[in-house]
Amino acid sequence: MECSPEEYTRFYIVQALFKLMSEYAFDKISVTDIAEKAGVGRATFYRYFKRKEDVIIYYFDHNTKKFIFSQRFYPRCKEDYIKTVLRALTVFKENKEVFKLIKKARLEYIYLDYLNVNFVKTFETDYPNSEIYSPYIYAGMLFNVSMAWLENDCKDNAEDLSEIIVDAIYK
Repeated sequence: MECSPEEYTRFYIVQALFKLMSEYAFDKISVTDIAEKAGVGRATFYRYFKRKEDVIIYYFDHNTKKFIFSQRFYPRCKEDYIKTVLRALTVFKENKEVFKLIKKARLEYIYLDYLNVNFVKTFETDYPNSEIYSPYIYAGMLFNVSMAWLENDCKDNAEDLSEIIVDAIYK
């Protein structure tokens, strides 16, 4: 899959922000710092993002698209849900250093908000007759479990964790 110049620019901005976050406190990083590190101008940054937090949201969007593309099936049974959760945890673990930076910057709320919004969208289209609070239960569980798992450097077995999550919600 070929990337457009716009995708490359966004990628450089994302990489610049996370590199800077590994060196400095998030609130001390300016848009100018990010633009300089990415090799773009401030105007270019603002063409793609309104604020620094939007860079993190874009990072989540990009990885969610990769996750959905790699999924290739619609869960129909408990084992399928375990595979889906395992894939989500695998993606999380692959990106644990970024999540550590997000946690260090006390920006976990961006992750939780992102999960809430996307679980609501999914439930509206895939499970329209579900309880109104169901997407928040699922998002909250994934958020809390993944953040606790991160505290342990994602050392616990992802397969076991996937089964625990699905067992807690599967009817």
